[in-house]
Amino acid sequence: MVCRINVAPMMGCTDRHCRYLFRLLSPNAMLYSEMLVSSAIIHGDAEKLLGHATDAPCAFQLGGSNPAELAQAAISISDAGYQEVNLNCGCPSNRVQQGGIGACLMAEPELVTSCFEAMAKSVDLPVTVKCRIGIDDQDEFTFFENFIAPLVAAGCETFHIHARKAILSGLSPKENRAIPPLNYDFVRRIQQIYPDVTFILNGGIKTSQEVVQLLTEFKGVMLGRAPYNDPYLLAHIEHQVYGTPLPGRDAVIQAYRDYMTSEIATGTYFKHMAKHLFGLHAGQPGARTFRRHLSTYMNKPGATIQVLDDALSERNSIEQAFD
Repeated sequence: MVCRINVAPMMGCTDRHCRYLFRLLSPNAMLYSEMLVSSAIIHGDAEKLLGHATDAPCAFQLGGSNPAELAQAAISISDAGYQEVNLNCGCPSNRVQQGGIGACLMAEPELVTSCFEAMAKSVDLPVTVKCRIGIDDQDEFTFFENFIAPLVAAGCETFHIHARKAILSGLSPKENRAIPPLNYDFVRRIQQIYPDVTFILNGGIKTSQEVVQLLTEFKGVMLGRAPYNDPYLLAHIEHQVYGTPLPGRDAVIQAYRDYMTSEIATGTYFKHMAKHLFGLHAGQPGARTFRRHLSTYMNKPGATIQVLDDALSERNSIEQAFD
């Protein structure tokens, strides 16, 4: 399944609660889970870690470098109802590097190809790869192409390309999202070489106008921090790309509030869901007050849905003052 709009996997962000909120805002976007290493699924409580995907279309991102483990984990992901398995070859964090996974795998295209083949043989789901355009001083186009080529030959049909190189020492993950310069031309060139393959562009995309323009060149785009910091941006993108009517913020909040209430009844902590609401009123009167109230009270023991109601009440008071 190729979706024109994709929301990137983000650690600490795109859990099932976040994805529920995003689905309220965009019925058509492909949503991605947080990355989880294959060994955690195999040796941990897979049912608890994976849950059951109810927010289709949704992909699960795996980290790993052991073909057999990745294949076993992919089967669990398929059984849990996800629509795609995505292999992380782009994360530059020190912790990920120490495990020999993430962006450092770009230096080992044969191993990555073996991982892809093992997963692709184990499930009927699409198996995709998310990567950078280079690592450290290996930032020439030839290096990028040599990583992509064997995967295409093995049958990989979709790549999500963060169009920056990763600097594996000296930069934090946050810095790696901003300091290495963007180079969309590498993605343009690779899709000219492989016109039948889908290359989804990721990196530096912040507005709905940019999305619309980039979709004239690329089969899909992937956004990360922009919609997380301003979730309603996703609704605007959905509206412009698919023609879906814009949902009202109040309606979205009410639907998410209902979801939170049902989750709290099953033992989910309020704070784990409330944190995804911080940016929903971005740019609106009372947004800062709403965010401040949530952040002040959501971590207190026994926090309930009343915290959200109070935050909304304070925001509404300020909004009315602007009318």
